[in-house]
Amino acid sequence: MRPLGEQVVKVRSKNAGPFWVTIDIFCGDAQTFARVAQALDTGRVAQLYDTPVQVVKRFDIPDLCVIKFSLPRPVVQGSREDRDMHGAQWAALLEELPV
Repeated sequence: MRPLGEQVVKVRSKNAGPFWVTIDIFCGDAQTFARVAQALDTGRVAQLYDTPVQVVKRFDIPDLCVIKFSLPRPVVQGSREDRDMHGAQWAALLEELPV
């Protein structure tokens, strides 16, 4: 198993409002998309971010060869406890996940 970031074109995370973060996995081609979509378990992603699997939203978009996850933020964006206002650092954890 290799880290996800070595197998795909890009993993990007971004703010999706004050309560959610979205992580996009750009696979680049249909073959990579099919392999990653099958190997990447939503439960593992939820566990990685210490989030209940029931609230993790997953969107597989084969026409774009993209897998998207939306997760609730642990704290409201911009609050005193928020350590990543734009949600940009969430992708780093997923890039390192062995798949």
